Amino acid sequence: MRPPYNNNNNNNNRTTLLFETFFQGWLLRQQNYLDQLLIIISSSAKTHNNLQTKPTENELRTLVSQVLTHYQQYYAAKATVTRANGNVFLMFAPPWFSSFEHTLLWITGFKPGLAFKLLNSSVDQDDLSDEQLERVRSLTMETREAERDLNNELARVQESLAAPPIVDLARMTQGRRVNGEIGGDVDAAIQTLREAMEALVENADLVRMTTARKVVEILSPIQAVRFLAAATQLQVKIRMWGWKREAARGGGGASSLAN
Repeated sequence: MRPPYNNNNNNNNRTTLLFETFFQGWLLRQQNYLDQLLIIISSSAKTHNNLQTKPTENELRTLVSQVLTHYQQYYAAKATVTRANGNVFLMFAPPWFSSFEHTLLWITGFKPGLAFKLLNSSVDQDDLSDEQLERVRSLTMETREAERDLNNELARVQESLAAPPIVDLARMTQGRRVNGEIGGDVDAAIQTLREAMEALVENADLVRMTTARKVVEILSPIQAVRFLAAATQLQVKIRMWGWKREAARGGGGASSLAN
């Protein structure tokens, strides 16, 4: 989704640069955490041969907490940048993502329900207790309901783009906007739309983060490590695939954050 117009390019450019700087460091830390997660999984698998000391539960919990905090920092930075300059529309097709990554976005991020597919692929269901399975089922239903609510809200906001008074006001003041002037009524209407989108994105990010935290709370420490490793690996691979496709197509415009 793109804004009907944009009269704040300088602020948007500064905002984009600030976030890209943050995101570059964030990606490096993400890779570091992934390495740590994979090392722990590997060392846990080798303990029966006494090749390595088994990680303690405190060590596992500490790493899990650090990884969750890492993702929370991303959402916090995203919200700050979005609200700082009214840049919410940029988040629907961010320039620091490849076009392939854009196709996978759901309200500017991954769909919360993806967490359960990652859980199924990373943790053997036979290793989950009956209580854990029941809690996962309950959380799955809770998350689906939250996704439906967000989809309905997105549809409502999108419909407002084509509804009066925004369309009528935009048509009436088209000439003034071309000359850099913004009709006050149009500005107010677009600001209302922008605020609605900001709230929607923040709520979607909250559901994403809350779902991940609740999944981790259900799991044992080593199960949580496996789950977070799978989630992080998927993100890293998608990013790599996306920028490789850009390069293969001669997309030249690959971000400096591509890795």
